[in-house]
Amino acid sequence: MSASPSLVTFSAVVTRLRAAGCVFAEDEARLILSAGHVPAEIDAMVDRRAAGLPLEHVLGWADFRGLRISIDAGVFVPRRRTEFLVEQAVPLARSGAVVVDLCCGSGALGAALATALGGVELYAADIDPVAVRCARRNVGAVGGTVYEGDLYEPLPAALPGRVDILLANVPYVPTEEVGLLPPEARVHEARVALDGGADGLDVLRRVTAGAGGWLAPGGSLLFETSGRQAPTAMAIVAEGGMEPRLTECDELDATVIIGTRA
Repeated sequence: MSASPSLVTFSAVVTRLRAAGCVFAEDEARLILSAGHVPAEIDAMVDRRAAGLPLEHVLGWADFRGLRISIDAGVFVPRRRTEFLVEQAVPLARSGAVVVDLCCGSGALGAALATALGGVELYAADIDPVAVRCARRNVGAVGGTVYEGDLYEPLPAALPGRVDILLANVPYVPTEEVGLLPPEARVHEARVALDGGADGLDVLRRVTAGAGGWLAPGGSLLFETSGRQAPTAMAIVAEGGMEPRLTECDELDATVIIGTRA
């Protein structure tokens, strides 16, 4: 059914989004109106957003460090605070560095770092086949390769000991707190991308246990966590044989830990 002409005016779309609880209704309305080609398409997009679908799933893309990252339904949406993780990785690497993006989701982190460095030897992996299909578009656009499987398991056998930068956007929400997340995440993103186990650090433990064998001498593991979890996460990195360093950004409410192989 086609929308009535009044339905797709800017003010009408803003009104519908505000009624649905969208805090940035004006900005979202502009994006939806620019993405829709006909009234019926715009109407459907507004309906999906008003029903609680993440804006990025409605649009089919997310803005991450100035890149338009393709986002399919069900795929974890890269958060703005995670841009801080990429910023911390840039000075640690160089053009042509070997980069691995674990738990890659859409592949946003690896794609952004490759773009910032002017090209890297990029590999990415995720256990979720839906995320892998999405990441192959984003990572492939910068010359990288994406593998489907559990953490390091699917990566090429020639990589151990060669990785300069290991990005691991591990899930870190404690299992009992997943139900407290906003519906946009809890309902519309894969649980495997959110649930970090009893204390939120189970996946991190597995990543750090194997990181030393994959990193090149002087290579670094970078991951995001919460401020509350940071002390325990730092200890986990040290137990994995790496030297931990904490970096924070108050503006983005971001906490990143860097573990460097001696």
